[in-house]
Amino acid sequence: MTDRLTKQISVFLENKSGRLAEVCQTLGTNGVNIRALCIADTSDFGILRMIVDTPEVATQCLRDAGFSVGETNVLAVEIPDVPGGLGGVISLLEDVNVEYMYAFFTTVEGNAVVVFRMADEEIQQVIGTLTSNNVHILPAEDVYAL
Repeated sequence: MTDRLTKQISVFLENKSGRLAEVCQTLGTNGVNIRALCIADTSDFGILRMIVDTPEVATQCLRDAGFSVGETNVLAVEIPDVPGGLGGVISLLEDVNVEYMYAFFTTVEGNAVVVFRMADEEIQQVIGTLTSNNVHILPAEDVYAL
């Protein structure tokens, strides 16, 4: 089931002009394509979370450039792209603490793709719940290729 876990890259950025551009330029120079991203910030720093096509390359080149980088396992889930589609899937996870989520800017066969993060110890339970309810979790290689 580990092929269903997608690696997310998290980069810690001080709130300073140009830092986001430096990350994007570093990735681009190293041939890494960003598939999805989100930024959460505080007054002092931000956390840039990304799905990229080559997570190992991204992690290494960002570390080499002096960024503080972490990797986290997330699930990329196909959600019916209809009103109530997300609510239907979320209702299956009512006993799970979803730490955060964000969406891709693409659809797969009429479905939206949403990235979910929950505690590592809950991931296998979530995979079982979703698959037993016919919710498709994209394999990591498919996510990186989007």
